[in-house]
Amino acid sequence: MTLYAFSYSLHLLAALVWVGGMFFAWMVVRPAAVSALEGPARLKLWEQIFPRFFRWVWAAVIVLPVTGMGMLHLRFAGFEAAPRYVHMMIGLYLVMLALFLRIQALQLPELRRAIAAEDWPVGAAVLGRIRRLVGINLLVGLVLVGIAAARPGF
Repeated sequence: MTLYAFSYSLHLLAALVWVGGMFFAWMVVRPAAVSALEGPARLKLWEQIFPRFFRWVWAAVIVLPVTGMGMLHLRFAGFEAAPRYVHMMIGLYLVMLALFLRIQALQLPELRRAIAAEDWPVGAAVLGRIRRLVGINLLVGLVLVGIAAARPGF
């Protein structure tokens, strides 16, 4: 296996974990939790899910730029020679990273405080904000995957 193929494989796996995890949370876990659990139990479930998922997202946050820059230099010899779609993918990664960091640094601690205080209305409001940010991030991630898929063999 070449260094490029190895980098590409890790890059793809990291993207699948992050975007696929958001898709699973948004399209499968969320509707099931809403139909099966009362508000406090649902908030406690998400309090347990987020740290577990975010460990994997942190891995993706690190692997994606490392492998992406590696592929960029192996394939195009740097930014200047890289096509526009590569620059778009880098920009969209930065948008996704900013949204994730906002959730991780601002929303998640607020959710934990609300749950610890058993302030369920505030917790529900915070979870709603997290849900919207994850939804936006999922859409950005899907656009990014679409750009990558339109350019096979990056």
